[in-house]
Amino acid sequence: MPPIALLSVSNKEGLIPLAKSLSEEFGFQIISSGGTANALKEASIPVTKISEYTGAPEILGGRVKTLHPKVHGGILAKKDSEDHARDLKEQKISPIELVVVNLYPFQETIQNPNTTWDEAIEQIDIGGPTLIRAAAKNNDSVTILTRKEQYGPFLKALKEGNVSKNLRKELALEAFEHTANYDAAISEWMKEKAGCDSTSWIESIPLKQTLRYGENPHQKAKWYSSTDQGWGGARQLQGKELSTNNLLDLEAALATIREFGYGESPTNSTSEKAAVVIKHTNPCGVAIGDSISSALTRALDGDRISAFGGIVALNSCVDINAANELKSLFLECVVAPNFDEDAKSSLSEKKNLRLIELKKSFIDKAERTYIRSILGGLVVQEIDDSPIKPNEWEVVTRKIPTKSEQEDLAFAWKVVRHIRSNAIAIASLGQTIGIGAGQMNRVGSAKIALEAAGEKAKNAVLASDGFFPFEDTVTLAAQYGISAIIQPGGSIKDELSIAACNELNISMIFTGRRHFLH
Repeated sequence: MPPIALLSVSNKEGLIPLAKSLSEEFGFQIISSGGTANALKEASIPVTKISEYTGAPEILGGRVKTLHPKVHGGILAKKDSEDHARDLKEQKISPIELVVVNLYPFQETIQNPNTTWDEAIEQIDIGGPTLIRAAAKNNDSVTILTRKEQYGPFLKALKEGNVSKNLRKELALEAFEHTANYDAAISEWMKEKAGCDSTSWIESIPLKQTLRYGENPHQKAKWYSSTDQGWGGARQLQGKELSTNNLLDLEAALATIREFGYGESPTNSTSEKAAVVIKHTNPCGVAIGDSISSALTRALDGDRISAFGGIVALNSCVDINAANELKSLFLECVVAPNFDEDAKSSLSEKKNLRLIELKKSFIDKAERTYIRSILGGLVVQEIDDSPIKPNEWEVVTRKIPTKSEQEDLAFAWKVVRHIRSNAIAIASLGQTIGIGAGQMNRVGSAKIALEAAGEKAKNAVLASDGFFPFEDTVTLAAQYGISAIIQPGGSIKDELSIAACNELNISMIFTGRRHFLH
């Protein structure tokens, strides 16, 4: 018995070459419906209409064509199931190995503002999604194609005898995404026409909490999160309900602290104890230390004025010494992998302080993407968390950084990519001493950071998230005694900055990679 392929496509691009190859090269029996069958017949490709195959006519003006046990039994039957094989034999049903379906052009139809409700409704595919989901579910036995771009690679794999289980799984995933997007488009359109709040694309993620308000009291806000990954897996030990701004600051704090490793248990072996203080999504103090309490003290000392009312992230278990330091000023939230019993008892005195325990395992499960909304859509990108690689850096000045400067340059480079652009970080001995963020020009950020560092800037290092378009930042840094600079390089005027560093006895490293954060 020849293998059977079911072809039923709205968009017929690539259909004829695919069907011709399936029929002539690989001996498939092709079954099809409606316009697809007509197109194949016109191209002289052997085809059996679904109505002939099932013995049931198309009815309701074509609304019911493929919804038949002979079709879906053939798709859903497991190859390795004796029970399924027996059922197929008793019902005289043949297994279907390949399903090629794309859906009615609903999205394209509603792009026309003059489309009526009835016209749009008729473009809601019923049989197509059912076929796709059935084939995708049974991907152990069936291959599902939903896009013309898949035809060529599939035929190549078929020719090489390499239609693997993994390939079928990948195609099944694309199929479920295809139907999910299709359903989301329909529900969004219906909500809009009904005058409802249009957020169903978000609501595919579980609602964790309705927040008191958004960034400001007049804005509504909800927190959506899976419960087994990322912040959805965090445990709040005490304190007031988390706010929108808390969550945004906590996310910035976690991203920064993870640069230094993030522990899992009270006896974790994280070698570099680190602390981060965040204010309005920017680090205002970051430091490493021999203990978690010393790292915290040094981070707070980086800018205690800005730390007031801030968010703290620690990469190791919070002990009683760290707890005592946390009680020394007003903070909104503290996040860490663990809090020991003494620390929890001590911090319970500050009842409004939010303590968040977030295990490393929940972080590891989270998607490695960063999603931001824009009007009417989303921007999805990879998280900028690739490890730094000092061996790929280039010293571009005559003066070579000392070992101590190299350590501080690496530290500052870890920090600067978590500061809003234009970003400048001043660091010394594993501690930030000045930070400039979000200015419209780079020298403006440098001025803020250097003024904050003051006398401490002498023999400190400076990191910049983007290149220097002019030598003015180098000149300003020299006035404060900066001894070494790290930046991406790549400006057409790099030579001006290099020359300025050589003249002012400053070493400079190019990383070859920028870290803008908008």
